[in-house]
Amino acid sequence: MRAALYTAVWSLLILALLEACLFRPLHALGATYRQCGVASWYGYSGRPTANGERFNGSSMTAASRTLPFGTIVRVTDTATGRSVVVRINDRGPYVGGRIIDLSREAAHRLGIIPGGTARVCLSAPGDPGIGRKWDFVKPAAFLR
Repeated sequence: MRAALYTAVWSLLILALLEACLFRPLHALGATYRQCGVASWYGYSGRPTANGERFNGSSMTAASRTLPFGTIVRVTDTATGRSVVVRINDRGPYVGGRIIDLSREAAHRLGIIPGGTARVCLSAPGDPGIGRKWDFVKPAAFLR
């Protein structure tokens, strides 16, 4: 009986250790999410976003088809080097070939309003948990 108990305890301990080593989120390993493509901007102030907030074109927010709500992303214009930090709170863009829709304020700060679109790279510390129901990326992690 005692041997069986020790075996069970050791088995659970080994499983817990293996899980901790093998299934660590990417941010714990210092990895970074990165994606490049075309950004655009949109401005439907007052309408509800996909996460239930009212859209505010003056806020630093964006829409993504894949990143979880609440993910903090740095958006960098590859032509100018300008960058902004936005929070994902909506879904889109729904135009093919685009990876992110920025609020008017974020687009203004990047300098892409006159042209409407720009080639950008998105980056976020760690694993933003794409396809999951929780986020790994929090604002404080990005601003360190």
